[in-house]
Amino acid sequence: MFYAVVLAGGSGTRFWPKSRRNQPKQLLDIVGTSPLIAQTLERLEGLFTRERILVITQRGQLESVRKHIDLPEGNVLAEPRSRNTAAAIGLAALEIKRRSPQGEEAVFAVLPSDHYIDDLDAFLKTLLLAKDVALKGYLVTIGIRPRYPETGYGYIELGDPLKELGYQGVYHVRRFVEKPDLATAARFVEQGNHLWNSGTFVWRVREILGALHEHLPELYAGLLEIEQAGFTPEAVAQAYETFPDLSIDYGVMEKARNCAVVVGDYGWSDVGSWSALAELLEKDEQGNVTRGEVVALDCSRSVLYSDDGLIGAIGLRDLVVVLSGGAVLVCPRERAQDVRKLVERLKQLGKDEYL
Repeated sequence: MFYAVVLAGGSGTRFWPKSRRNQPKQLLDIVGTSPLIAQTLERLEGLFTRERILVITQRGQLESVRKHIDLPEGNVLAEPRSRNTAAAIGLAALEIKRRSPQGEEAVFAVLPSDHYIDDLDAFLKTLLLAKDVALKGYLVTIGIRPRYPETGYGYIELGDPLKELGYQGVYHVRRFVEKPDLATAARFVEQGNHLWNSGTFVWRVREILGALHEHLPELYAGLLEIEQAGFTPEAVAQAYETFPDLSIDYGVMEKARNCAVVVGDYGWSDVGSWSALAELLEKDEQGNVTRGEVVALDCSRSVLYSDDGLIGAIGLRDLVVVLSGGAVLVCPRERAQDVRKLVERLKQLGKDEYL
């Protein structure tokens, strides 16, 4: 059996002021007419039954997430506190081991809830290929051919092709690279042997639990306690107090020896900032993306978004202007990744009404 685990606990601070604590990025309809998480689940219906899709979110977002999805109640797991992706994936592995007739031999894909996919058929075929590779005992990640030197993504350096499997577009992983500076990212694109890390993984329960045991023993010990206690809410809460706050990339994938990467070519974007909308949404003749009530004169290559009144703009170049929830964001498109820093500053200033 093949399962899907959708990670939906992120805060999405880079889409402030549209995103807030109770309305994170995955619940926004910034691309398309439905929330990103609903689009994610709709894509998965081509390959997974509803019973084999799990969503993991934070306790404080549980009710909001449930409003936007149609899954059995027991398929939405709420973490008692945020502990990054390694803990969430470990919890999912336990749950799949418990509910699948195959136990530790079951395979599951891990997918973000807030990404954009253009070519559905190619996406599903890539997942099936990754599943086949995972059945050979590999921890599989999906990488995307970089279209430009992006500094907001991690990268995967390709090793030798996995020729013994007889597949095209499957490689050993030479190494994972943290988000680079612009010069390094440009060099990666020019060399042609690096992929964007899409944050999508496929593996058997046995391999990922074994990797957690080897590389994150403290986390694995907590998972054992949860399992031995019968997966009670009290046991989960107690274990989460001890779990390290680590991503699966840093905690496992950068250290594991049995990693493989499948090249994905399906029109992927992580919709990582307001500036990403310029790549995904229709633009006017001057290269502007506008949503809501916007009147723009002599503006070019700007993102102008409003759901809270009228934006009037004159002579803007390469800017992001967002009006939402009684707050305004103005920044250069090239600084859109820094919106999270602004949100941190708002926290420091005690501006809780805008968070």
